[in-house]
Amino acid sequence: MPPLKVLISVYACEPEKGSESGVGWNSVCQAARFHEVWVLTRAKNRGSIEASLVIHPIPKIHWIFFDPPGWARLWREERGHYYYCLWQFGAYLVAKNLNKQIGFDLVHHATLVNYWMPSFLAFLPIPFLWGPVGGGESAPGSFWPSFSLRGKAYELLRDLARSLNQLNPFVRATARRAVLGLATTTQTEERLRALGCRKVSIYSEAGLRPEEINWLGKFPIRESAPFRLVSIGDLLHLKGFEFGLRAFARFQSRFPSTEYWIIGDGPERMRLEKLTYTQGVAGKVRFFGMIPRPDVLKTLAYCDVLVQPSLHDSGGWVCLEAMAAGRPVICLDLGGPALQVAKETGIKIQVLSPSQAVADLSTAMEELARDPVHRARLGQAGRKRVQRLFNWEEKGEHLASLYAELVGTKPQETPQVVQL
Repeated sequence: MPPLKVLISVYACEPEKGSESGVGWNSVCQAARFHEVWVLTRAKNRGSIEASLVIHPIPKIHWIFFDPPGWARLWREERGHYYYCLWQFGAYLVAKNLNKQIGFDLVHHATLVNYWMPSFLAFLPIPFLWGPVGGGESAPGSFWPSFSLRGKAYELLRDLARSLNQLNPFVRATARRAVLGLATTTQTEERLRALGCRKVSIYSEAGLRPEEINWLGKFPIRESAPFRLVSIGDLLHLKGFEFGLRAFARFQSRFPSTEYWIIGDGPERMRLEKLTYTQGVAGKVRFFGMIPRPDVLKTLAYCDVLVQPSLHDSGGWVCLEAMAAGRPVICLDLGGPALQVAKETGIKIQVLSPSQAVADLSTAMEELARDPVHRARLGQAGRKRVQRLFNWEEKGEHLASLYAELVGTKPQETPQVVQL
């Protein structure tokens, strides 16, 4: 396979990070294993990238750091993604001039992961790969009454923003001009097709580096008491930790020698802490707050099961980290976690109503607490699944092959992406 000249847009891109920044960094590093890569990213990311390159140089990557003029910072990312759109437009102007000089074979927009925001790079006269993109997931309507006022407002504004932006001609043009759209979930796949995307495949944005998989794979299966559950993430209503706590309260009344750790911080923390008192489990629940990612991973060694009852995550990495550590996952059968977790690696809970979800989460906790042999079997299967489907080196090979197919340097086939 001859190397291609590939331009990759990664608004979020930093080494040693999870979430979107990790997706951006690992995507470009993997692409550079096979092709010559030009990377368009924010000037804000320059310091951490250059510091990493001093220690671990990466050949075949040309970095282009760009930010809009200072006046554009009046529109920060936190205020409706306006700054992101300005960045995208400016990145297009930079890329247009670069393309005249270099003549790219392909342009790939890899982050941000959001189907309802345009990528102006789609207007370059070269094949355009869009994704992975998410954002098509929604919290079930029956769960809305349980949300805080802040949570309800967030969902209303999010639905309004999506509805309006789906009418944006630039968003629709981005979808129509993509030779392939990579959707993180089936819900986003449906929305991409509705926008006019001709070809769409399911592709998880999340992955782990081989050294992370190997390190987590050395964690022994716990055999000591107490039986301990853990949830990890920002303390937001959409993470569903309220339902995890309510389920734990029911479970703990039957299994008193158990604990629940919650790692992360956010606007829902005070509400969740109050809930532990009203549910009578305050002495059994520990809030860690925000801690560095390496320390988060270390805590998995002291826990038995990950509880991740998220209502609309596109992907996320914590389920993969837990499975790599040999910890079964209990999650709702929604969004990205539902695609990452298989029945061989955890328990997926149907979502009909809050009361049903809480009852079934509690039953799943009890099932895993009672049967350590089953727990260990799920954990071993989880390790194998991450190694096979979510190893960044494996994903890099799929991505390199996909690039070649999209520009016609390989016989045209169904795109070889990680179909989950």
